[in-house]
Amino acid sequence: MAVAERVVSGPISMVAYLLLAFSSLFVIVDPIATVPAFLAMTPTDTPAERVKMARLACAVTGGILILFAWVGKLIFKLLGITLPAFQLAGSIVLLLVALDMLKARRSPVQETVEEKDAGLEKEDIAITPLAVPMLAGPGAITTAILLQAQANTFPKQAALLFSILLVSWASYLIFRLSAEGAKWLSPIVLRLATRIMGLLLAAVAIQFAFDALKAQKGVIF
Repeated sequence: MAVAERVVSGPISMVAYLLLAFSSLFVIVDPIATVPAFLAMTPTDTPAERVKMARLACAVTGGILILFAWVGKLIFKLLGITLPAFQLAGSIVLLLVALDMLKARRSPVQETVEEKDAGLEKEDIAITPLAVPMLAGPGAITTAILLQAQANTFPKQAALLFSILLVSWASYLIFRLSAEGAKWLSPIVLRLATRIMGLLLAAVAIQFAFDALKAQKGVIF
């Protein structure tokens, strides 16, 4: 089965695509909700050591998302997977994450208890489990691939690359601000932000599902 070359849906403007790419990636990477786990896994590290780990983790996150975004179609061809099939499967993954976010909790899709416990025993958590799978987990990788599938022009591909780099940079700034304890992070504000981002992510997931169904012949909305 050949991979669909583009998403069969209405055209999307450059500005709209840039906003979609950045907001979708930022919500699914969810660095704000990762801060408590980051601090819990680095109890004996100095602020400078935390900043160093955050810098490496965010750089690795950006690299992984860029890699999968641009090799995603090749993987589809090798496995014989159509783009609509991956869109529909991806929308389910994102919806599962969104439902947990609406409950103001981290989804097992983003990180498991075992992975967090393993991080408590490591001296350097930058690459695992912080970068993978807490930041660049299955949901984030899926989102990057789906967004690349919609980037049917060079400007949109550049916008996706810029969005990934911007999300990585924003994540680093958030971790850097939290390096000394994140006293600014109110539990109430965190829960509210998580629920709002969960609602946005659910809408993105449903839209990906609609795009997948529209790409199939005979499906009319």
